[in-house]
This record gives sequence, C-alpha cells and structure tokens, in this order.
Amino acid sequence: MLRQVELVERVLSYDPQADEDLLNRAYIFTVKTHGSQTRASGDPYFSHPIEVAGILTELKLDTATIITALLHDTIEDTVATKEEIEKIFGTEISVLVDGVTKLSQLELQSDRTKQAENFSKLLVAMSNDIRVLLVKLADRLHNMRTLHFIKKPEKRVRIATETMEIYAPLAERIGIQSFRDELEDLAFVELNNEARKSILRRLDYLRAEGEDLVSDIVQNLKNDLSEAGFQADVAGREKRPYSIWRKMEKNNVAFEQLSDIIAFRVIVFTVEQCYHVLGNLHAKYAMVPGRFKDYISTPKRNNYRSLHTTIIGPERQRIEVQIRTREMHETNEFGVAAHWQYKQQIGAGDLVKEGQQYRWLRELLEILEEASDPDEFLEHTKLNMYQDQVFCFSPKGDLISLPAGSSPVDFAYAVHTRVGDTCVGSKINGRMAPLRTVLRNGDQVEILRSKNQTPSPTWESFVVSGKARSAIRRFIRHQQRDQYVELGRSIAEKAFRTDGKPFTEKALAPVLKVWGLESVEDIYYSLGDGTHTGRQLVEIVFPGEKKTEQKENIVPINKPKPAKGKKSDHAVPIRGLIPGMAMHLAGCCHPLPGDRIVGIVTTGKGVTIHTIHCDTLEQFAEVPERWLDVSWDQDNQDNDLLVGRMTVVMANEAGALSSVTSTIAANNGNINNLLISHRSEDFFEMRIDVQVRDVKHLTNIMAALRADPVISSVERATN
Repeated sequence: MLRQVELVERVLSYDPQADEDLLNRAYIFTVKTHGSQTRASGDPYFSHPIEVAGILTELKLDTATIITALLHDTIEDTVATKEEIEKIFGTEISVLVDGVTKLSQLELQSDRTKQAENFSKLLVAMSNDIRVLLVKLADRLHNMRTLHFIKKPEKRVRIATETMEIYAPLAERIGIQSFRDELEDLAFVELNNEARKSILRRLDYLRAEGEDLVSDIVQNLKNDLSEAGFQADVAGREKRPYSIWRKMEKNNVAFEQLSDIIAFRVIVFTVEQCYHVLGNLHAKYAMVPGRFKDYISTPKRNNYRSLHTTIIGPERQRIEVQIRTREMHETNEFGVAAHWQYKQQIGAGDLVKEGQQYRWLRELLEILEEASDPDEFLEHTKLNMYQDQVFCFSPKGDLISLPAGSSPVDFAYAVHTRVGDTCVGSKINGRMAPLRTVLRNGDQVEILRSKNQTPSPTWESFVVSGKARSAIRRFIRHQQRDQYVELGRSIAEKAFRTDGKPFTEKALAPVLKVWGLESVEDIYYSLGDGTHTGRQLVEIVFPGEKKTEQKENIVPINKPKPAKGKKSDHAVPIRGLIPGMAMHLAGCCHPLPGDRIVGIVTTGKGVTIHTIHCDTLEQFAEVPERWLDVSWDQDNQDNDLLVGRMTVVMANEAGALSSVTSTIAANNGNINNLLISHRSEDFFEMRIDVQVRDVKHLTNIMAALRADPVISSVERATN
C-alpha cells in the first residue's frame, strides 16, 4: 500500500502545481472514515481507495481525480456524507465522488437487468464527466487484482464476466490500452484458466528457445534505422495471454501461426518520419501481403494512431512492426488520460468537453434513448464495442468508421438517424448496390433517400451496428403499437356489439384498475397484442351478465361493400401489411387478395391472416373469441406484391427450368424462392414462391405453366 508521502510525491512529480495540502487531507480522511473496516483479503479497507489512487497516478491525472479515487467509497461505506465532502473538498470533488458512489450502489445488483441499468447509468455519468469512468475503471482494476480472495466461485465468475463484457471494452474505447489488457487477462484467469496456462507454457518455451532473439531483432532494427539517418526508439513487447487467445479464436489459427506474439515498436518524432521509416523497412525487408494497416490516416474510434506492418525481418523472422510518434504512443497507451501529459494547462472542463466529442460515446447515448429496455441496450452497446472496424467514405470524402460486416444501412445510420430512416438505396463506388451488401475498407458509399421511406423490419436481419439496430427496432415498436391500438379498438367494439352492449370509452374505466394499466390506449394495445381478449373486457365492464346476443364469428364473404370513404362496421381493413408487426400473413396458407380470409389473434404477434380453408384454423375451433372478421381492402389499389406458393412437377430435361422461369417472368411474376423437394430420373417436384398482386394474378401464371409441355402439373400449395 502506498504511504501518504509516496502518493503525494507521485502527483507532484508530474503536476508541480497540485494542491499538496488537499491531497494530504484526503488521504487522512479516507483512513479515518474507513477505520477498522477490512477487505476479503484481510487488508484494511482503506488500502483499496489508496491503491486506486495510485493506479490513477500512473496515468498522471489531475488532483481532483486522485482525491475522488481516495474518497470514492466513503459515502457508501462510512458515515461520511456528500455535504461533508463538499464542505471539506469542494463542489467538483463532491460531484465526482457522488457519481462514482451511485454507480457502485447499482453494481451490488447481480441480475442481468440491473447490470444493464448499471451500464446505462455509467454512460450517462461519463458523458457529463469522463473522469467518473477513469475512477471506475481503476476501481475495477484493483478489485480484479484481488478477485482471488473472494471465496464464492459463482461471484468471481460473475465479476469476471462483467469485466470482460463491459469494463475492458470501455477501457479500450477511451484508449487506455494498459487497463484493457490487464482487465482482460485477470478475467481470463477466472473464466478459462486452463487455456491461459496452455498459452503461458508456450510463451515460456518460446522465451527459452529464443532467449536472445528479441534483443537481437531490436538491435538490428536500431542499426538499420540509424544507418538510414533516423533517430528512433525501438522496443519489443510480448502480447498478453488473452490477446493471443482472442486472435487464435478469431482467425482460427494455431499458436505457431501468429506473427505478432511479440510486437516491435518504432517511435520517432514526426508523422513524416513514420512514413519514411515504413518505406525504409519495406525497401530492406520483404513485406507480408495483406498485413499493412494505416491507423494514422484512418485512426480507430478511440483515436489510436499507428502504422502496422508485418515483415520478414532480421533473423528471417516474421514480425509485426508498429511505427508511431511519441505523442501517438502516449495517446495509444493512456487514451483520454494522455491530455495531462501534453496539455498540463488544460482545464478539467476542457477535458470533459473533449471527452464528449468521442463519436462512439454519442452513439451509445443515442442507443440508450432508443432502447426499449436495459437488456436491449446492453445487447446493442456490446455489438458496438466488440466488433472490428471497416472504414468507408461519403461522396464528400468524410470518413465513417463502422463495425466489420456493416451494410449501407449501417452507413446511413452512422451518418444520421434521419438518413437511415429514409434510406431507399445505395451506390457503392458509383454503382448501384443492394442495401444488404457488405461494405469493404475504402468503399465510397452514397445513400439514396426518399421522404416517403420508412425503416423496413427486414433490415434488422443484416445490420450489425448497435445504432442501426436500435433505431430500426424503435421504429417497429412505434409502428407496431399504432397498429395494435387500432386493432384493439376494433376488438373492443366487436366484443361489446356481440354482447349487445353499447360501447363507450368511459365504460372502460374499471378495466384500467383490474389490468393495472394507465390509459384507454393501453387497454386497446393489450387487446391488440393478444394479452387480453374482448370477452374478458366485457366481463369486467358488465360483471355477472350473460351475453344477450351471439353473432357469427365469420362474416360471409358476400357481405355488402361499405360506401367509399367509410369504414366497415364488421371488418378490420388490412392496409400496408408489414411482416412481423401487428398484422401479418400466415406462412402456412399464403393468403392473397381475392381469397376468403379470417384473422386469428395470437399472443405477442397481433393478428395472423389465414385463408378460410386453412387447416391451421382447426386449432382455434374452441376459442371463438380469438377469431376476427377481416376482409381485403378492395379500395386500396396500391397493395404491395405478396407471395403465392405453387407446387410444380416438371420433366427432367435440358432447358426445363429455364422454360418455367421464363413463363413466370412473361406473366409479370417474380420468383421469390425455389426449392426442389423431390427428384427422379424423369421428373422434378419443386416448390416455387412467386410475388403476385392477387389470386387472379397467381391463377394466370399457373394456367400459363400448365400450357407448357415440360410441365406435368401445377397446384397452389397450402399448408
């Protein structure tokens, strides 16, 4: 444990203007307030905040941050109050300590939802002052160093998992590489110690075999650069076990195939020298193709900058060389904390302002606003933090960094949420490309927009960025709610009408209390998504009364058509169906306009539309309250193309499949899917899904196919 004098001297060594008296008072305050409290290791509790403060001095942080580290557990674990800390140490430190305290209190909750809430509050706190995160990371680092003292294995695993999933990626995002490496490695000990031991054994073997190899390579590189006129620092650093393990898993390679187990760093004075050194090394040694990365012109999200190249270097070894300036190196190692080493005159407010400029932090906060619950937020943010990057350019030359595997839709949402919401198409390198195209490094992407466009639920199946996925889900939720509410209102009106009761919204007041809801709209939503039924609604409003009238569940197909501009009193119109939302078409019978149809209320899905002859309807024979009278909206002339399914048997001969597809195309059908279900020497039997306007369109295609001599039979597939 650091003694008082040692801690103060450390701070003064890099910040001679530090408030020595305030540091001394904070040290004494934490020792006195924690008193005789002890940790799981048996050490005095005050040793923990002192060690946390010591960790932060390695980052050369300001006096306020060091004092916050000393006091970060006093409000939670002692009789000290926020007001007392504010009186002694000032408002700035009081606010910082209070922020860290609130996060620690949330951390005591162990279930996943509380963990997600903790993470979201952490982001909000650090968006106000990034120093809260710096203290929190140092706190977690010291706790991980002493994790082995905790007796319960399940608690150790929980803490290690949380560290690996949340705190290590956050350390990487703000650029504190040393924190990330150690947090991951300490968590690795608990989560997969056998794998870690295996890697350590291999590293020991390598050290024994090539004891002088690293020093020889370093010396050779120094000599090469000195001869070329460069004054440079060269060093070799061994990767940590978890970093090696992750690369083996990601690339599916063996330990022996890794070329960067030891990375050699060349540190020079200017950016120009970085590129000159690179050219010198490539001229002298063979470069390994595909292993060059320029993070100077295209920095990582955490502002990491360096040139990476792999060469067949001195001693004929395949080695990775990283070339950077001294300032880049400090920023790469200490991230946002590096400001204190280069800008001692910078104020805390300036640092906070700079911290808020981190694009990834703004994106996480946007995701937080759009997520429906903490678990969803945690899912999307983990997507953002774990994936590697791909760099693309806008038509104006702006650089956009995205997770690997991103599509133009991810690109559109990275530019702005409104751009993503109105995206209808894309051009990649000047050529039209599907929205699900996977982007590659260096692609120039132009997004085509329409004010009438809205996000498609199908986008969620291929986007990979957390921001895009959360924005799409948010739109779907809002659209889904509107449809559920409209559907629920129709269900309520029908339930009252079936019982011969007058319908008014005022009569629904008792339902709010029974169902624990806040508004009539919530009642409609509950009916629309199938949580409750219309029958249950009527029984609450009119308890103990029997139905006075029973009507048919299914309205005859030949019922009079309502006058134009009016809504049918007996049917829920089907307009603008969106798959997976409040109303959708059944996949068993593929109903089309022109079919007789019925709606079935399904819990969590809204209404599923079936044809009247669908075999699936037998499952709902005993629950008539779930049946809805629905009809096609005959007035809507702009229906989207829907899928009709056919079973086709055709001759097994050359050109037969071409004949089938040509016939379908000639009749304005678009093949959506094709599956060969059975084949023999003479015939193929296949299932073909075709996009059509209605039943008549599908019938015309089937008639044209039957006229083709290669076709044995064509039937509409149902169930």
